[in-house]
Amino acid sequence: MKTVIIHGQSHTGSTCHIARILADKIGGEISEFFLPKDFGEFCCGCTRCFTDSETKCPHYDKLATITQTIDEADVIILASPVYVYHATGAMKAFLDHYGYRWMVHRPEEKMFKKQGVCISTAAGGGMKSTNRDMSDSLFFWGVAKIYKFGIGVAAIDWNKVSDKKKQRIKRETDSIAKRIRRSQDRVKPGLKTKGYFWMMHLLQRNGWNEADMRYWKEKGWTGKARPWKKGESYDSKNK
Repeated sequence: MKTVIIHGQSHTGSTCHIARILADKIGGEISEFFLPKDFGEFCCGCTRCFTDSETKCPHYDKLATITQTIDEADVIILASPVYVYHATGAMKAFLDHYGYRWMVHRPEEKMFKKQGVCISTAAGGGMKSTNRDMSDSLFFWGVAKIYKFGIGVAAIDWNKVSDKKKQRIKRETDSIAKRIRRSQDRVKPGLKTKGYFWMMHLLQRNGWNEADMRYWKEKGWTGKARPWKKGESYDSKNK
């Protein structure tokens, strides 16, 4: 199993520790990227990823290694401390670059067989809204199963987090890791994801964006093919 962690900051605080604890419990190969150290560009709003191709994004090459690692991973962990009740600016800037992958545009079919985890910490509150910032992208990418874990650690240093809090972190990460391992190779999107995909399937039959419509038709998704079904590849059915 392969896990990729995208850290919404570049230092190893409580959020980083929890993400690593979970990844270790999941087991297998682990890759990590730290924002903004490993990618720190802001979307410039040129819209070329939508109307033409993601390869036309001025930051495409800088993002390519992270994109490839995400595509090859079985589990995607997005980890961000709470910054004013939301994810870090670096995490938001990173996720902005994948707007073209939302289901309304050109989702990557591999996402529909992946699992994702959103992790956030704060000294006090804001974990729910921070996890929502990240889980929105995972959902609209099509990630099949999404877990969320947020905790107020009542500390600004991992070494000062109480034993009681660390015991809770252990229990929660044990549970999530167990569910992830149990679902591996048989995870499927839920009804909400399938319902949204169905709406996009109708939209893309006569949509407004030629690049999106062409992509969906090439995948066979405007017909009966679906990205989460084995043997439903348009290419394999039409050779």
